Amino acid sequence: MISRKNGHRWGFTAPAVAALFLLAGCGSAAEPGTAPQPTSTAASAASASASPSTPATPVPTASSTATPSPKPSAAPSLPAVLPASAPTTLDIPSIGARSELLSLGLRENKSLDVPTGEPGSPASWYNQSPTPGERGPAVMLGHVNATDGGAGVFARLRELKTGDVINVVREDGTTAVFQFQHGEQYMKDEFPTLTVYGNTAGSELRLITCDGYNPDTGEFDDNYVVYATLKT
Repeated sequence: MISRKNGHRWGFTAPAVAALFLLAGCGSAAEPGTAPQPTSTAASAASASASPSTPATPVPTASSTATPSPKPSAAPSLPAVLPASAPTTLDIPSIGARSELLSLGLRENKSLDVPTGEPGSPASWYNQSPTPGERGPAVMLGHVNATDGGAGVFARLRELKTGDVINVVREDGTTAVFQFQHGEQYMKDEFPTLTVYGNTAGSELRLITCDGYNPDTGEFDDNYVVYATLKT
């Protein structure tokens, strides 16, 4: 993700404000309904229709005609997640990637802050996303190459296969274990913010690096995003 001209152009699209709020939780409370109005009783209906000379037609009681209201279906249970705890180490055994994690947020211009890109530069956790294991998408950033042209920490993300394990060690001593689902390449000018940063029912992980190297400019025009879900 570093330019071949000794500079670097990360080029992530900063999350929209709305997307940042979406990270906090899922769904919304239903609007309060209007209570059903009581129907007239059988006794009052009978007294209104009866006369001394004509026997009143028997009126079925409410208990014999009322149809029980269906019980509301229970809300589907959400996948189990872990309590909040900041990540410290990322380990992807199948591609030999391991990194201590920085904790980075947004720059003053609202773009994502990123690691330096120097040789051996670690990956970082975007600290305005959920911690890995919490409900929602935890976001991590890493370079595909270094300023000296060597491999970056996320150089081999494209080699991941469905089911490969991604381990995230957390400050509380637990390890959130994710399984790789798929990877997607996106043009930086058309980065799908809500797809990457929006709510998820369970705990998920996003690993983001640069892709689409352009030899004419020495820069990367795209991003590559790994999607993984919590296993344990």
